[in-house]
Amino acid sequence: MTDANHIGTALLLGLIVVTATAAAPLATARPAHEIPVSPATGDLSTPAADGWESVPAADVPLTSAPSSVPNADDTTIEQVHVQAARGDGTLYLRLQWADATRDRSAASPEAFADQVAVQFPVNASSRPPIAMGGPGNMVNVWYWSADAGTQELLAGGVGSTTAFDQPAVQAEASYDDGTWSVVYARSVDASGDNRTTITDDGDLDVAFAVWNGSNGERAGQKSVSEWHYFPFGEGPQGPPYQALLWSVAGVAIVAVIGVTAFGIHRTRGGMN
Repeated sequence: MTDANHIGTALLLGLIVVTATAAAPLATARPAHEIPVSPATGDLSTPAADGWESVPAADVPLTSAPSSVPNADDTTIEQVHVQAARGDGTLYLRLQWADATRDRSAASPEAFADQVAVQFPVNASSRPPIAMGGPGNMVNVWYWSADAGTQELLAGGVGSTTAFDQPAVQAEASYDDGTWSVVYARSVDASGDNRTTITDDGDLDVAFAVWNGSNGERAGQKSVSEWHYFPFGEGPQGPPYQALLWSVAGVAIVAVIGVTAFGIHRTRGGMN
């Protein structure tokens, strides 16, 4: 094989390797902390609804909440799988997480139920403190417990939680093969004082919390996320981010070609 053929083969291999490496992240590229929202296909109010199979998801990392309660850093749930869909005037959220035990009862002082919560700013124009909001910027919380069911809550700081008299949120849950699945559903047009407004013209911040009852988790001892967001607006979410990744991939390809050609040139020089 001639030197030219060697160079051509090496360059082709370099292109294949770099392109294959870049292709995987590009296929699902989106900005950090964005959770995609898809059109709902049919009724998605139950965890096993067929339409959930076509809804993209985000794996949201969780960590122990910054809390002064005893054992606050002793939490076990490290991730929640989040899907969101919107259709027929309803926003659906499906949350799934791994939990080896199904803890449904909090009937004794030593028993605690599994729980999950979704938190939104009441005033979407600014981001509240992550720990249950603050007096000047409260949060609307969708809460589900395996023991007590569903509640819609309002909070303006730690220890300030109150329940809505007429909740606008429903939830359905299932437990199967070590995984909890909880689906929340709320009318997009639901109104009321201190209830988060869901619009079509802006991103909506959202955060999550999960409690593992068998680990004694309750109150401030919980796994929580950072703020994420649903891209309800027309903003520059997907294409520019993917274009940036393509640019980075292109630079990497050029670099591989250059390094490969330089290495071959040095090898030829050493053989002469």
